[in-house]
This record gives sequence, structure tokens and C-alpha cells, in this order.
Amino acid sequence: MKLYDELLARGLIAQVTNEDEIREMVNAGKATFYIGFDPTADSLHVGHFMALCLMKRLQMAGNRPVVLIGGGTAMIGDPSGRTDMRSMMTRETIQHNCDCFKVQMERFIEFGEDKAIMVNNADWLLDLNYVDVLREVGACFSVNNMLRAECYKQRMEKGLSFLEFNYMIMQSYDFYYLYQKYGCNMQFGGNDQWSNMLGGTELIRRKLGKDAHAMTITLLLNSEGKKMGKTASGAVWLDPKKTTPYDFYQYWRNVEDADVLKCIRMLTFLPIEEIQKMDNWEGSQLNTAKEILAYELTKLVHGEEEAAKAQASAKALFGAGADGDIPTSEITEADLMNDAADILTLLVKSGLVPSRSEARRAVEQGGVTVDGEKVTDIKTAYGKEKLTSGLTIRRGKKNFKKIILK
Repeated sequence: MKLYDELLARGLIAQVTNEDEIREMVNAGKATFYIGFDPTADSLHVGHFMALCLMKRLQMAGNRPVVLIGGGTAMIGDPSGRTDMRSMMTRETIQHNCDCFKVQMERFIEFGEDKAIMVNNADWLLDLNYVDVLREVGACFSVNNMLRAECYKQRMEKGLSFLEFNYMIMQSYDFYYLYQKYGCNMQFGGNDQWSNMLGGTELIRRKLGKDAHAMTITLLLNSEGKKMGKTASGAVWLDPKKTTPYDFYQYWRNVEDADVLKCIRMLTFLPIEEIQKMDNWEGSQLNTAKEILAYELTKLVHGEEEAAKAQASAKALFGAGADGDIPTSEITEADLMNDAADILTLLVKSGLVPSRSEARRAVEQGGVTVDGEKVTDIKTAYGKEKLTSGLTIRRGKKNFKKIILK
């Protein structure tokens, strides 16, 4: 199966322009394509995962990735899929986040001469002259068409600032610049980026002529990625300091039955023929599929050794009942009151819940155990002796931490 057909079979492609040309270029390894990442945090998260896997697939087939870090657009903020205005970041924070992204991306993508390149749109956007942009770029955009774009319609009721209104123009200019500077002839992005991406394709054709071959393709990228990127206790990061390899493994081990085969198809590098054999799996077979998914993705992000450790720990706890390599959180005496810590404090400090109100609700609903015993009283507290030796706290059936006093 050729690459483009494989992308279709994996459920990645949502819509495209110039499909025949895109198919030919991708299959022949002749695409120079870009995907953009806004550096809004100091780590990539699960929501970026599909884009990284896609870039890896395309590079393995001979295509050249251009990783666009949005150091310039991050100073405005993308209104797509948002109901509020994104907070402003300093240039120093943006640069720090960009540096962190590159370190993580190098696990997926091979950078170097004639290989992938990383660029930062701050290098060209921050030097633009406002009047020149109005004359050379703004004249190519219809305000009526822009207001019909879904990314703006979502914000119109609550208020869309002129700052955010310019995001489409800036993203379109990115493609125009990359096309001229690096021969970037293709752009990939999620469903919520479709209007912005079409703007870039149209800008190239308006400025450089109808024969300019700029092509656009969207994936089930952000729509799926954003849904996958959050849990009840916060984001799932690719940085092991933010989300441990074990927690990362458990995140994928706990996906819904209805999503597991879709995730295997979209995110793993298992042969598509092997995945298709799983299509009729049900019942206990889906648990096996979840273990395959969790192991493959943990191996991809954190390496085979960490994946094996995470899998062994999960099987130890949920199988034989031993501690294994259980993820641990630490508390200090500053977290104690009268030489003890109550269950609500321990749940929050362990990261199993984001707040004391969530902790209270979990206890009252009967979903919390400590060392195998159900906790039903929110005033339950544990003294120094027990905390020093460590307590295993479980929320629900599959979320747990060992918490210890240091």
C-alpha cells in the first residue's frame, strides 16, 4: 500500500485540495511540507502527537518536513476553537518554549542538511512593516470571506479582537514565505485550521500566479488531538518531568473501548494489515489492544526501556497486586497539619484530582481507596509514620499513586 492510501486507511485525511497532485507528490517523496506548532507551553502534549507521527511517516517515505514554530503568531494567539482570548507571553517565554519543543521533536523527526528543518515565524513576522502588509497582503483577503470562516464565527458572539482577526493573515503569510524561501509546496493541519490554510494557498496563487503549486491537506488532527490531550487531572505532556512514562502509559491504557482501534490506526507504526485484523476484536480482546496501544506509544515517546517498565508496573499492580514500579508523589512536613495529612490533601498532592472539591466528590462517591481499603469519610487523615512508609492511593479502578513523606 502506497503512503497516501495508507494515510486514508488510517483515517488521517479529512479533506484536501489538488488530491491527485498531492497523492503523486507524497507517494514519490517529493513533498516539502510544513506543520505549525504554537509554543504556548514548555512541553508538547498528546494533542500534538498525531502531527508528530504524521511528520515521521512522511519523512520515512522521503518527504521533507518543515517544523514551523509559531514564535511570532504566539504573540497574537489563534482564535480557532477558543471562546476566550489567549493570554500574552513575553518573547523570553516564547523562546524558552521553542527550545523545549525542538528537544522533544528530535525523538520523532530527523533534523539536518537535506532533512527536516525547524523555523520560527518570529524571524520574519516581527520585522514586517504594517503598511506594507496592508498593501501587499491585506489586499488579497476578503473580510466577508474571513467572517464566514468557522474559527471566527465561534468567537463573534463573545467578541473577536482585531488582534486575533489578523491571525489568518499571519498564518497565510507563513505559507507564502515558506513557499518562496524553502520551496515548501504543501501544508498540513487540523480541521479547525482549514480556513487559515486555504488563505495561505490562495495568497500564493494571488501573489505568484495561478501556476504556483501550493497544496493544502487537513487531517483529523486537532479535532482528535484536542479531545485526546486532556484528562480529569490536566494535560498529558510528552515531557517525562510533567507526565511520567508510567502515567503516559496508563493514559493510553485507559482509553475508551470505542477509541482504542482508532488510536492504534492513527498513532502507531504497526503495519496497517496487522491493525485491520483487530477490527473485529471485542470484550477482553480490547484490553489487549489497549496494552498494545499504550506500549507502542510509550516506546515511541520515552523509549523501549521505559515502556517495558511501565507495562510491567501496570501488570504488577492490576494483576498480582504487588507494588511494582508505582509512580510516586512526595509531600513534605509543610503539607501536614497536626502531624497528619487528610485524604483530600493527599488526593490533590498526588495529582489524582485537580482540586479539593474534586477530591471530596471522589471520596463521597466511593471511588477512593488507600492501601486497598475504601475511604468514605472526607476527614480521614494519616499520620507521619504511615506517610513515611508510603501509602498507595487509588481513585477509580485504574488511577493510583504512591505518596510518601520526605
